Amino acid sequence: MTIQQLPPAFAKVRGGVFYLHGEDDFRKEQVISALVDAHLSPETQDFNLDQIRGTETEIETLASVMATPPMMAEWRVVIVREVQGLASGKKAREAMLAVVKSPPPGLVLILSCTVPRGSRAKFYRDLSSLSHSMEFRPFTSADLPGWLINRTSEVYSLDIDAEAAQALSSAIGSNLGVLDRELEKLANFVGDRSCITIGDVEAVGIKLPSQDRWRWFDLVGDRQFQEALGGLDILIDQGESGVGLVIGLSTHLLRLSVASTKGFRSLEAVLPPHQKWLAKRAMSQCKKWPQPELDDALVGLLRADRLLKASPQSDQHFLEEWLLRVMSRAEVV
Repeated sequence: MTIQQLPPAFAKVRGGVFYLHGEDDFRKEQVISALVDAHLSPETQDFNLDQIRGTETEIETLASVMATPPMMAEWRVVIVREVQGLASGKKAREAMLAVVKSPPPGLVLILSCTVPRGSRAKFYRDLSSLSHSMEFRPFTSADLPGWLINRTSEVYSLDIDAEAAQALSSAIGSNLGVLDRELEKLANFVGDRSCITIGDVEAVGIKLPSQDRWRWFDLVGDRQFQEALGGLDILIDQGESGVGLVIGLSTHLLRLSVASTKGFRSLEAVLPPHQKWLAKRAMSQCKKWPQPELDDALVGLLRADRLLKASPQSDQHFLEEWLLRVMSRAEVV
């Protein structure tokens, strides 16, 4: 992340305390790096950058570091990772909050932590309210393809096919650090070409699933029901749960319904930031669905969800039944 790509809440802030919390360590580290670059020049960074772990440092040492003024520069940056390590002792909490309330001139204090469950909530609430705070929640699986599309453009100045982004996220999972390393590998592989394709993903040795859930949702959205029926076997064999597929498919069809009844702009407005790219695809697919069939399909998914949670039958049984009902209605229409 560059200085220009800092979150809007931080972009114009210089100095003081920044509190980065949440489980997504990759994005926290990206923001930490950008904050350091925003405050320190390469020439003076060695003199004015301290990196400390709260789980390994005594509060007296940390207090001394935070009180040290900048050397030959406007700012001194102190990064404290694993702040949760300081939360167990009253003395450490009080000393940390005293600095957060009134940081010394020239100090940039960056606090990074994952708040443990059952923690002393007041300490973390105080950190959040007294500093420039931002939470970094893990992306859902639905956010990953959009994040890959944005990341490929912003960092590597390339495009990536939506199909390739979906397949890559299905193959790698939600670890953004691993995904970014694979993107870097792909960016080097494509050379002078401007777009990463699913063929490139396969060519660099990434083992893609035989059927990924995104492509399966699109098969249903495009009303390719016979192909979706065959792909369902593969998804279940790969470990997908029936409830998870029903939730994902319901979300997909609800978006088609919004696109059909409210239009492109309304759908784009309600999509999460990393899913707005799906609006165009939804507009294309919704034209293939008469609204009564969409309504009936959604009611059928609600029924399938209830049966999945209450019946000893296999997950595959109820999803197959739903697909066959949808196919049957389409044939009658």
